[in-house]
Amino acid sequence: MKIYLKKFGSVLISRPAGKEAYLALQPTVKELGPDEKIEIDFEGVSVLTPSWADEFVTPLVKQFQNSILLNTENPSVKATLETLRKSREK
Repeated sequence: MKIYLKKFGSVLISRPAGKEAYLALQPTVKELGPDEKIEIDFEGVSVLTPSWADEFVTPLVKQFQNSILLNTENPSVKATLETLRKSREK
């Protein structure tokens, strides 16, 4: 399954908005098993903050172990994903 984050907007910035997006996605993914391959596509996202990503990306990656992140070259996306990676290591 491929998840296009641009459907939630090009500027993804607040923790409440990230949580809302995650909850809105749940009816779509609830039928999938934990081994399902999930592709999270960042194409079209110009701004991504750690707070939004922590509410959406973090639980989704925990929910689906076979998650793949696509189109992460944007500096905002890259920096946010690095911040999340470092916080997981602590």
